[in-house]
Order: sequence, then structure tokens, then C-alpha cells
Amino acid sequence: MAEIYLTREGREKLIKELEELQKRKPLIQDEIAKAREHGDLRENAEYHAAKETLTNLMRRIMELNSKIASAKIIEEQNIDSDKVFIGVTIIIQDESGDDYKYTIVDLEEADPAANKISVQSPLVQGLLGHTTGETVTVELPAGKTKFKILKIYR
Repeated sequence: MAEIYLTREGREKLIKELEELQKRKPLIQDEIAKAREHGDLRENAEYHAAKETLTNLMRRIMELNSKIASAKIIEEQNIDSDKVFIGVTIIIQDESGDDYKYTIVDLEEADPAANKISVQSPLVQGLLGHTTGETVTVELPAGKTKFKILKIYR
């Protein structure tokens, strides 16, 4: 898996989710064992549902293990805070004069409600590498929009 960049908080969140899923695994395995006791497995919906749940759980556990193993902690990286990159917080202004404040994070940590947007979003892709004071035209799904970068900080 490719490297992902997480905040310490984001990495801890993934670790906590992994621990919770690992606690659920024996419970689901017990459900499978109980369902198996009900007879013919070909027509046992409870058994098949539990097996599918276990498969999905195991897939997510493997995914989390991989992400945690390959994660780079943003705070430990030598990221230029003079330019728009992952790990910085930006304040931008649109053409209407409205200001927006976003922290740029990896897709895994994106939370628009908390103003954490993915480095892969169209907005950030258009702003990457630009500096404070620049006005940048960004191609968004709704069309081209200009944004002025008012401030960049870590």
C-alpha cells in the first residue's frame, strides 16, 4: 500500500477502530458456530449473514493494519508551511469575498464538517504548491472558481 499521511490524532483513531474490530471478531465467530448448529448450511441465512459479516470485518482489519503500518505522521514530516500541502491549515477567500478555513489531510481523515478536507479533493488539488497572497483559479465540479490564499500555517 502507498504511504498515507495522518495526524497523530488520525492515527490513534485508526488504532482505536482496529482494536474495536478485533474485539468483535470472536463474537462473530461465535455467531457462525451457533448458526452452524442449526443444520443445513446451504439454506441457513443466519450462517451466511454471519460469514459475510466476518469477511467484511476481516477485510477492514487488514486494511487498517496496512494503513497504520504505512502511515507517516504529518507532524514529523518536514513539510514546507509556506505552501499549500498536506498538513497545513489554509484560509482562502472566494470571488464573493467569503472566507474559508480548511486543514488539509489525507483522505482517511477527511471530515468536511470539521473543516478537514482531503488532499485529493478538487479544491486542494488546484491549490497545491501555491503560496500566501496568490490568487488561483481552481477547476471545481461546479466550474472554475478563483480563490485568494490569505494565510497558510501549521
